[in-house]
Amino acid sequence: MRILLPPSETKRDGGDGAPLDVRSLAFPQLNTRRRAVLKAVRELARDRDASMAALKIGPKLAGEVDRNRAVTRSPTMPAIDRYTGVLYDALDAAALPEPARRFAADRVFVHSALLGPVGALDGIPAYRLSHDSRLPGLPLRAHWSTAVARVLDDRDDLLLDLRSEGYAGLGPAPRRDGSVYLRVVTEGADGVARALNHFNKHAKGAFTRALIEHGEDFASVDDLVAWAAGAGLRLRAGAPGELELVVDGAR
Repeated sequence: MRILLPPSETKRDGGDGAPLDVRSLAFPQLNTRRRAVLKAVRELARDRDASMAALKIGPKLAGEVDRNRAVTRSPTMPAIDRYTGVLYDALDAAALPEPARRFAADRVFVHSALLGPVGALDGIPAYRLSHDSRLPGLPLRAHWSTAVARVLDDRDDLLLDLRSEGYAGLGPAPRRDGSVYLRVVTEGADGVARALNHFNKHAKGAFTRALIEHGEDFASVDDLVAWAAGAGLRLRAGAPGELELVVDGAR
């Protein structure tokens, strides 16, 4: 089983790991492309105004450009510890028991616009780059999409895609049995399921934490759905190739 998470715009500073070594990251087939993006980000960071425009940030976030300028020299920390925000606050990786972190190391991946998919415990630096950032001469979707789709399709195990649609565009998951996209929905009094936006990230983070703490390598979607029912989670089939996680929209 593999769980594929989106990244977050917000990240913790610092870290106690050595500077980034792309050779240590999951999916080494992507390393040439990783180096190309790193080079483009560092070159862009030489021009603060151009960087802020490309990253779509204002003066209050100008320090993000400094992060990018030092991206290959700054300290690293595990990916699931680096990211902050609603999803990662709900996941609360720092409070996971050690066995759960070991489980996540092999089965949880975060899809970074900078580095492509990386392992949960892969050491990464603080940086600023989104799926829709505009790097001169290097359109991210064209750069990543085919290569990432290829590495995601290199195994036939259960693949649970929790990414946003923007990040799914940087590398579509395979269309096959056992590869499913998770949507968070709420069910109204009329019984109609509606997409949930405000609580979407929190629900995904809490769901991922429950999966990691349970620590079972599910072999099929049916096994996953059966576990969810026993764990008090409402997980059901949605559109073809999708699962729906039904949550209370009033939370």
